[in-house]
Amino acid sequence: MLFNSIDFAIFLPIVFILYWYVFYKKLEWQNLLIVVVSYIFYGWWDWRFLLLIFFSTVVDFLIGRQLKIESSNTKKRKTLLWGSIIVNLGFLGFFKYYNFFLENFITAFSFWGTTLNIERLNIILPVGISFYTFQTLSYTIDVYKRKLKPTEDFVAFAAFVSFFPQLVAGPIERATHLLPQFSSKRVFNYPKAVDGLRQVLWGLFKKVVIADNCAEFANLIFNNSADYSGSTLVLGAILFTFQIYGDFSGYSDIAIGIARLFGFDLMRNFAFPYFSRDIAEFWRRWHISLSTWFRDYLYIPLGGSHGGRGLRIRNTFIIFLVSGFWHGANWTFIAWGALNAFYFLPLLLLNNNRKNLDTVASGRVFPNVQEIFSMSFTFSLTVFAWIFFRAESISHACSYINAMLWGLTQKSSYVESINLLYWKIGMSLPILLLVFLLIEWQGREKQFALQNLGLEWKRPLRYLMYYIIIFLIIWFGGKEQQFIYFQF
Repeated sequence: MLFNSIDFAIFLPIVFILYWYVFYKKLEWQNLLIVVVSYIFYGWWDWRFLLLIFFSTVVDFLIGRQLKIESSNTKKRKTLLWGSIIVNLGFLGFFKYYNFFLENFITAFSFWGTTLNIERLNIILPVGISFYTFQTLSYTIDVYKRKLKPTEDFVAFAAFVSFFPQLVAGPIERATHLLPQFSSKRVFNYPKAVDGLRQVLWGLFKKVVIADNCAEFANLIFNNSADYSGSTLVLGAILFTFQIYGDFSGYSDIAIGIARLFGFDLMRNFAFPYFSRDIAEFWRRWHISLSTWFRDYLYIPLGGSHGGRGLRIRNTFIIFLVSGFWHGANWTFIAWGALNAFYFLPLLLLNNNRKNLDTVASGRVFPNVQEIFSMSFTFSLTVFAWIFFRAESISHACSYINAMLWGLTQKSSYVESINLLYWKIGMSLPILLLVFLLIEWQGREKQFALQNLGLEWKRPLRYLMYYIIIFLIIWFGGKEQQFIYFQF
């Protein structure tokens, strides 16, 4: 079930009415309703996925309780922790990476003249498995570290694991943040709900109007990259850059906004990353829930930034390579992670990786010249890295980059890109992107761009803005395009 579908437009109001008007008397009833509707939401893709998420829920719930029982037995506690890690990552590895490792295993043997006849398995990748696996792991690890008391309420825990707004594409919530909210009485808060609706509206705009429009032409250019010249390939990379941001941050906005309708606060997942002044700031602002998950559960246990220079370099590369591999079973994602590690390395070695902790041009309307240069340079590095992320293979990425750089030296390249922009893309998309960037810029110090925009305007003008956004969503929402991160 997609957020931008008719099915969900019917599903959400029904759940909302049941939650606040039928099951409101008891917290246990509300939590049970969340579990039921979340399983309906998730099973909409394939009911078989439900067996996996239920098994993962049961395993981690029982391990959490056993960790409490064995509170003084260090050896058994470590065994239980590793049991949770092996089960969760084992399922993730099998469904997501089995064929990848198999193919590379066969390829490795072929270099020695040995041909292995091992058939690939036709495995369906469960939607969102990478997200809820990390979410359940956070619970077990935090209970093991005694940062969180294990819950005795299985329904509340099942609701935490399967909470439908963020189930399939995050944010990846920590048990210490979200789980206690299922144990606290929720009271409907009108201002909070209205704020959530504004965030949902902006998320739908980013997905349907920005991402899906950019996707049409980014896919055209990437899928036929051999037919286009350098400047057109640059245009394709830029369009994909906006596509993936609008798509993924749009999903996060919708998820966070919907959660607020039901009285929950989810963690922020994006903080206007394309306004970053260096790559370290970009990674503090992009997919925050995943970046901080790797920081807390992998980077810091490895030693973090302590120790010698070699250790810090090692830990940095491990984090970025694992992050790349988390995204998918393809060498392109690993190359994308490695490239970002190389971007990050100079900042780390010069101790400048925490230089830009504030918001760019904070308290000012316009950035200064240095900020413009820094943002432009960081954005260019990001666009280049996204080529590997979007490409079908390493060879495709290399040929794309080669044709792009070589083609930029040819005058005919620019003529072709102008013709493509004029005859196929038209002026509506560039105008929409410009308006989108302006709105994002004015709201960069808020939780989301539309949070305070228009609140001081007269009501007719404010509602006119909302109606225009709704009109654009309906106008461009003819096709139900799946979110990019559903495949991860």
